[in-house]
Amino acid sequence: MISANHIFNINTSQEFDTVALDIFKFQFENNPVYRSYCDLLYKHPSDVKTLEDIPFLPIQFFKSHKVLSQPQVEKTFTSSGTTGQVTSKHHVSDIHFYEQSFTTAFKQFYGNIEDYAVLALLPSYLEREGSSLIYMANHFITHAKHPKSGFYLDNLSALKNTLLELESHQQKTLLLGVSFALLDLVEAHTFNLNNTIVMETGGMKGRRKELIRAELHARLKHGFGVPQIHSEYGMTELLSQAYSKGDGRFVCPPWMRVLTRDPEDPLTLLKTSSSGGLNIIDLANINSCSFIATQDLGKVYPDQSFEVLGRFDHSDIRGCNLMAL
Repeated sequence: MISANHIFNINTSQEFDTVALDIFKFQFENNPVYRSYCDLLYKHPSDVKTLEDIPFLPIQFFKSHKVLSQPQVEKTFTSSGTTGQVTSKHHVSDIHFYEQSFTTAFKQFYGNIEDYAVLALLPSYLEREGSSLIYMANHFITHAKHPKSGFYLDNLSALKNTLLELESHQQKTLLLGVSFALLDLVEAHTFNLNNTIVMETGGMKGRRKELIRAELHARLKHGFGVPQIHSEYGMTELLSQAYSKGDGRFVCPPWMRVLTRDPEDPLTLLKTSSSGGLNIIDLANINSCSFIATQDLGKVYPDQSFEVLGRFDHSDIRGCNLMAL
C-alpha cells in the first residue's frame, strides 16, 4: 500500500514517476469510475509504462460520478456554482492526506505557518458549505496561533486596521483573498505593506467583470503598495496546490505535476512550452483520482513551472461523452 510518506517525501523526478505509476495501478484496480474510463480507452496497466501512457479523467466526472478508490468517505468538498448548476464533489477518504499536502507545500514555499498572522478574505467561500479552501485557511489560522489571525467577510475597515497594526509590529502576515474582495479592499483603503504577503486565490465569482491576471495584479500591487502579488492554484477536485510568487508562473510541490494536452485531441499530450489543456497529476489524490484533465488552458515550461492562460469556452471537455453511465 502506498503511504503518505511515499508521496510527501518524493525528492526526484524518478521517484515521482515510480509512485505515479504505482498509484495508477492502484486506482485502476480500486476506482470503478476511473477503471471504466480506462476500459473505454482500452488502457490497461500492462499498456502503461510511462506517465505519458496514463489516461487523465475529465474533471466533469466529479460532477456526475462518485470518484473514489476507497469505500469510506471522511469528508466531502464541493465546488461553488450558480443556482441550478451541478457542482463538483470531491469525496475524501482520509483528510490527513489533504492536511499533510497543504501544510507540507506551504512550508516548502513560505516557511512555518507558525511565523505568520493569517488573514483570510474569502467571503464567497465563507457563505457556503463544503469549501476545501476554507478548510485549508481555517487550518492555517488555527496553527498560526497569532491572536489577530482570522476570517473577514464584509468588515473591510476592521481588516484594514488589523493589517496596519500588524505592519506597525513588523509581523509577518499572509493575506489570503479572493480577487474581487481584494479589489474591494484596495478601492476602499490604500496601503504600503512591507511585511505582508498578498495572495489571491483567483476568481471574481460573478461579483465583478473578469480581469486578465496582469491587470488584476497591477491594481492590487498599487493598492497594497507591494512589489508582487502571490497566487494560489488549487481546486475542489485536488488535494494539492501550486504557488506563484508574483510572475504568473506557478510551481508545484514535488508530488504534483502539470502537463498539457492537445485541445482538439484530449488523448494527445503536447511538448513542453506548448499551450493546451492542463492535465494535473496530484499524487495526494490517491483515494480519489490522481490523474485529472482540467478545464484550464495553459503552458508548461521546461523547468516544470506552468502558467494559466484561461479556460475552455465550451461546457464540457472533449472525451466526456465517452462515458454517460
